[in-house]
Amino acid sequence: MTRTELKQIWARIDRAYCISLDDRKDRQASAQDQFARVGLNGRVAFFIAQRHPSDCEQGIVESHQTCLKMGLEAGARHILVFEDDVMFGKINARRLAESLDFFMNADDRPILFLGCLSSGSRTTETPGIRGIQYRCLTHAYLVKRSIARQVVDTPWKGVPFDVMLRNCASNPVALYPSIAYQSNSMSDNSRHQALDIIRRLFGGLRFIQIVNERYHRFRYAVIAAHLLVIGAVILWILT
Repeated sequence: MTRTELKQIWARIDRAYCISLDDRKDRQASAQDQFARVGLNGRVAFFIAQRHPSDCEQGIVESHQTCLKMGLEAGARHILVFEDDVMFGKINARRLAESLDFFMNADDRPILFLGCLSSGSRTTETPGIRGIQYRCLTHAYLVKRSIARQVVDTPWKGVPFDVMLRNCASNPVALYPSIAYQSNSMSDNSRHQALDIIRRLFGGLRFIQIVNERYHRFRYAVIAAHLLVIGAVILWILT
């Protein structure tokens, strides 16, 4: 992988944005470093939001909606959105290019996650992408105009952004393996700070993401292995 190769791949995406709060200069600097490492420097526009005065979840929704609206108004066909706690793992440039080809040419796939948590996954026509049952995390995703418009037009009704996206996105897909992870920095969402502590106890979000995607990729083998072990233990007890 070279940054030049990745720059050429990212150039196919019309608009890219990163959401950050005005008082999180540390995260903005960290995100800039991450973008430079993978050839996205100069490609991502930062949307600097103010903390919502009463509801952090509403602030998150409105920030994502603003980024998508800016992309739509710019005429973008594909809009890439990051949150400022994103961190990148290893990227295979050829695999990423093939995955973007598949996504951009698939009319029935409106959203591609560069990393997330899912409740299940299945194969697609390309090895670098899996169809998923999206669960949560919105630190890195690519959308087409159709779903961007749907999200922008959805009024705030007290629903967290993960849930709103899950309701809007039919046939979501995700890169496999993930290339973007949510860092272990403390969440700015006050409702999730206890959950952050629990996630750290289980190895952090990057580790949880990797385990989640590997489990769903190989779940039948994992289940079969457990059944074999249980069967062996029962046989040992009975003999």
